[in-house]
Amino acid sequence: MIETGHSVAPTGRALANEAWEALYRAQATIARDLADSAVWEEVHASEYGVLHALSAANAPRGKRITALADDVLLTQPGLSRLIARMEARGLIARSRDDGDGRAVVVTLTEAGRALSKRAGSAHAREVSRAMRGRLSPRQLTQLRDLCLLVTDPHEHPG
Repeated sequence: MIETGHSVAPTGRALANEAWEALYRAQATIARDLADSAVWEEVHASEYGVLHALSAANAPRGKRITALADDVLLTQPGLSRLIARMEARGLIARSRDDGDGRAVVVTLTEAGRALSKRAGSAHAREVSRAMRGRLSPRQLTQLRDLCLLVTDPHEHPG
């Protein structure tokens, strides 16, 4: 049981809002810690999100921009601008989908793959440091499970 300092536990709407605020503040706190990391000197966090999503997909033919937008939590117009900048840097390549010429597919270039590996390794170390410095392995497991339940309740039923 976690001590919150409340003499009476909130319920209903108040509890939901307190949970939301705690989640928001926790994410902002960790993000602030990670923002100071040297990893972002070589790649912006939003660019890394795209590189990571493409690497994690392990799709040699690439990924459609619509699916990628869902992965990186950006709007399609915002992602399109980011993709254009990353393409200019030689990190990704755009092409038309072979199955549907209207759709755009994004793939990693060799430079993008190499940067993803370098940045990913450094980012993982920083995330581990930030999270393990605050939470026990048991708490990390609980946090992961709760967040998965929030992000996709159908895939991870309670």
